Amino acid sequence: MAQKKDGLFFKPWKELQELQNRQLHYFITRKLYPFSPYYRRLFDRNNIRPDEIRTVQDLRRIPFVSKADFQDVPGGPAGKSREFILQPSEELIRKYLPKTELVKFALTRLLKGKDFVKERLEREYRPIFLTGTAGTTGQSLASLYTNHDLDNLKIYGRRMIDIIGMKSEDLGVNVFPYAPHLAFWLAIFAGIEGGVFILSTGGGKTIGTEGNLKAIAKVKPQFLIGVPNYVYHLLKEAKKEGMDLGFLRNIILGASRVPEGFKRKLANLLAEMNAPEVKIFGTYGFTEARTAWPECPTAIGVSSGYHTYPDKEIFEVIDPDTGEVKGEGEDGELVYTNIDSRGSSVLRYRTGDIVKGGISYAPCPHCGRTVPRISSNLVRSSNIRTIALSKIKGTLVNFNSLEHILDDHKEIDEWQIEIVKKDNDPYEVDELTLYVSLFKETDREKFSRQLNSDLLSLTEISFNRIVFETHQEIQKRIEVESAVKAKKIADKRP
Repeated sequence: MAQKKDGLFFKPWKELQELQNRQLHYFITRKLYPFSPYYRRLFDRNNIRPDEIRTVQDLRRIPFVSKADFQDVPGGPAGKSREFILQPSEELIRKYLPKTELVKFALTRLLKGKDFVKERLEREYRPIFLTGTAGTTGQSLASLYTNHDLDNLKIYGRRMIDIIGMKSEDLGVNVFPYAPHLAFWLAIFAGIEGGVFILSTGGGKTIGTEGNLKAIAKVKPQFLIGVPNYVYHLLKEAKKEGMDLGFLRNIILGASRVPEGFKRKLANLLAEMNAPEVKIFGTYGFTEARTAWPECPTAIGVSSGYHTYPDKEIFEVIDPDTGEVKGEGEDGELVYTNIDSRGSSVLRYRTGDIVKGGISYAPCPHCGRTVPRISSNLVRSSNIRTIALSKIKGTLVNFNSLEHILDDHKEIDEWQIEIVKKDNDPYEVDELTLYVSLFKETDREKFSRQLNSDLLSLTEISFNRIVFETHQEIQKRIEVESAVKAKKIADKRP
């Protein structure tokens, strides 16, 4: 039996825009401004009346926020992230909500009692759940959920199941690591709300690779869900064990970017285990949004883009230097606004992620959905670093580009890049070391020359050293069994 499609996803874009504008205005005037300590101060400081924000275009009047606004700093006030949690009180309700809302409260209290009203407010606003960032690029940050937000998490999960084409008779194995991490829990809620069996093993951190392989052999899932590098590691081990994975039809990857070259490596590996027709999906998400957005089914080498949820959020693309809002299909930094949250709520949140190809508002040519789609060509700002190649001049290096180059080399099995200071001197130049394992014996000197030549032509840098190691040694380096995200870039500079 097929899952029921969400009709919202096929409405004309004009209707979705009108819905988005109505939801934005309601959220800001009835929820965000009255109950968010941070945004109430922000609006008042900038002389912004909440009632004036009626359309997506009106958002441009509101200043951006970024990860730095959530982070505590030494010597500064603690608990900055709590300021983003909606915190209603009787005083704030009386002060900021319109008379029509106050009349509803009064009638409900009269008919059902004070305890009922209190219970309803607590269900909507009291935080009871948390997910956090992995902390791989700095201070770990948490986002809190109320029951209202958990209901939304179920909706997001069901929508993802619909978009990727998972049916109620399908089986899934979720090998995301067990942690207060969005990807792990979203997969769980997707199965619950979608009425689909998904076994969540907790990944390598809980039952180990052997346990995960036994679970896959037992369940025989059509869907395997997890972090890219751990899924790759798992499938490599499955091949060693001589497993037949003919039952597997789909791989869902999250928590890290999924380059085309990596998808092809997975596909080639699966073809050797009697699974030649597997679809490989990427997803995009981040903790502050408390959701993720999937691609729909396409051939490898073709991406549909990430399908978004316009009744729950707004995306903008801006010039990262000027803050100017860009047009459809234009490159820029993604900015996120939630319009239906209750716990940790963000407005015009700068993700730091650069999207090449921007956002498309045309119907998806692959599945026909009419929701906005984010280009899958995303660059995490944390993967752009300045490398001092000389003492007087630095080079800005996009490590996402390096990832593409390395994954596109068919000889390369697994790798890690290490950045250090020469002689461990903080005033010296930076040095790049590549630790790499290859699929088969090859002329290492020739391979190193060719790889550095490719790097120089595309990125203006090359590796100071290329160290050849076994697959197992690289897996240990990147902590594929234990880390939430594989440590592909090890920046060891002081």
